Amino acid sequence: MTTPQQMLDVAVDEARKGLSEGGIPIGAALFGADGTLLGSGHNRRVQLDDPSIHAETDAFRNAGRQRGYRSTTMVTTLSPCWYCSGLVRQFNIGAVVIGESRTFSGGHDWLAEHGVEITILDDERCVTLMRDFIDAQPDLWAEDIGE
Repeated sequence: MTTPQQMLDVAVDEARKGLSEGGIPIGAALFGADGTLLGSGHNRRVQLDDPSIHAETDAFRNAGRQRGYRSTTMVTTLSPCWYCSGLVRQFNIGAVVIGESRTFSGGHDWLAEHGVEITILDDERCVTLMRDFIDAQPDLWAEDIGE
């Protein structure tokens, strides 16, 4: 069985890929109940000039159609924003593993209130990626979170 930390490693690799492309360093991955990677992705709003391509939506799209999502786990390097939290609720994704919520606390409490299993790993790699990015590009970060 794949551990939450191993699943997060996939999302961290995606976040680093996004940063190397000049984008926002947030990565995500969707896993099946048995730990199989269904799809991964990263925030590509900047790269594709498309405000809807957050990491979670990219991973979800790359996973393709599934028969159901209740037994899947969305793994993300950062607490999901309201947009991505809505995606989790809309498709009834059963669990979310979050790399960190120190630099941004999105809708994970709301998800938990609606029966989604939430795990926050407080991973220092994720915190450092976001803090460094926010310090370097505060305007782009504000745009990403709708401020």
